Amino acid sequence: MEQTDSQIVEAHVPCPDCGSSDAMCVYDDGHTFCFSCDAHHQNDDPPAPAKPAVKGNVVAPANLNLGALPARGITEATCKRYGYYKGFLHDRPAQFACYIDETGTVIGQKVRYPDKTFETRGDLKHRFFGQHLFATGKKIVITEGEIDCLTVSQIQGNKYPVVSVPNGAKSAKRTFEAQYDWLEGFDEVIVMFDMDKVGQEAVESVCGILSPGKLKIATLPLKDPNECLMQGQASAVVAAVWNAKTYKPACIVNGDELWETLSTDQEEEQGYPLPWDIDLQKMTLGLRKGELILITAGTGTGKTTFVRQLAHHYGVNQKLKIGMLMLEENIKRTAKGLMAIHTGKRLALNRHLITDEEYKDAFDATLGSGHFIFYNHFGSLESEDLIKSIRYMATAEQCDFVILDHITIAISGLDIDNERKATDVLMTRLRSLAEETGVGLLVISHLKRVDGQPAEEGGAISLSHLRGSQALSHLSDGVWALERNQQADDLREKNLVRLRILKGRFTGETGIGGYLAYDKETDRLIAAEKLTKKDIDLGNEDDIPF
Repeated sequence: MEQTDSQIVEAHVPCPDCGSSDAMCVYDDGHTFCFSCDAHHQNDDPPAPAKPAVKGNVVAPANLNLGALPARGITEATCKRYGYYKGFLHDRPAQFACYIDETGTVIGQKVRYPDKTFETRGDLKHRFFGQHLFATGKKIVITEGEIDCLTVSQIQGNKYPVVSVPNGAKSAKRTFEAQYDWLEGFDEVIVMFDMDKVGQEAVESVCGILSPGKLKIATLPLKDPNECLMQGQASAVVAAVWNAKTYKPACIVNGDELWETLSTDQEEEQGYPLPWDIDLQKMTLGLRKGELILITAGTGTGKTTFVRQLAHHYGVNQKLKIGMLMLEENIKRTAKGLMAIHTGKRLALNRHLITDEEYKDAFDATLGSGHFIFYNHFGSLESEDLIKSIRYMATAEQCDFVILDHITIAISGLDIDNERKATDVLMTRLRSLAEETGVGLLVISHLKRVDGQPAEEGGAISLSHLRGSQALSHLSDGVWALERNQQADDLREKNLVRLRILKGRFTGETGIGGYLAYDKETDRLIAAEKLTKKDIDLGNEDDIPF
């Protein structure tokens, strides 16, 4: 310890007035002086009774001992101020955090054992640890645990109000509600909970309880205040108090915070171009990440071929990463389908349409590129597994787009009898995933049967034909329908797919988006023109260009 005139300097600590890292000196008589900002505080702490009275089944402090906590960097003086003792209970060494009422009576205790288990004795009554020391003030800091409370108080020279919730993060909301009047006696209530998920959820739980503008949130560089102290970052705790921000829900954004977002989104607005030069591209401006596009059509219309060709285009030509959850086929069939599009050969029907060397080249250009991630469902279609897999593809694999073919099967994996409700649940979760991760989602949906019959062959599809609930259209950024008359006598008409935009949130465009024709020789969809009755009447199947 340093000797200054006749007074002994016991410690150098961060100054809570100016934020200096070590300019404040704590003297042996308890007063402090900051050599940076000249802040001076007398030792006017309320005296704590050495052996306070007790109530209930708590262990009397007379049977316990005061002492420092070297493993936590806490001094005996700090423990004495708050009533934090050491002793034995059930023949086990333990630490006792005493909860004291305004009369100085110990009404409850949190008992902490070496294995980090806890026991509660007496009645804590949703009361903060250390609450008896403070009546009102300018600022009060609230931590998640007693050790953190002692830490923050000691770092500030044990001069400023600091308390902690009684039973960890889970008790925060109820304690705030029970002590509302007491908390309102402070100008600022600074929450310094742990920086983990549980701690931050506790922060959210207490928001909105106090009067507007009173609650502030402190952010630490490490998990909690004591870890900061032990890692030599005590000044960061003081800085966190000074820099605490008035609480604002994460979903509330001031417009002046949006410049960076708006100035860097040109590529997102332009989107990624489609593989066909048809009206669909002009009307939608391609696909964008973060959007959910629903693709619907009748059975056998070509939905899977359509999305497979999109996957190949974006994965091979655009060098994007594509996740594929093809629930109606195994990954071998999906893989061969991508290679077939690349080679222009129907490899699923006959592997030997190309040489072994060409086969390996096709693999290297598609699957071997690492741009395709597959979901191997092994016959299991649990919806929870699907959501986890899509999240993994979006976050761990950094997929740009994920294809789900199709949502009707995925819904069957939900433990919900009502298909409409199940659709609502799954679509809401998919919508949230797109927003949260920024991944683009292409979701295939089947059509419902009307009066027991499938949608009319080649007829116009509307949003009312979607199978499930209105969530399918409401939560989608775009809805694209594929229409094909599979019963047509003319082969050209039979293989012609009409694209209809039922919803286009980005551009607002709806209507016919062009035509694609299926070329069975190349196993691809190619841009085509609308057929007229004259074309069909004069048609000759030998002259069909696809």
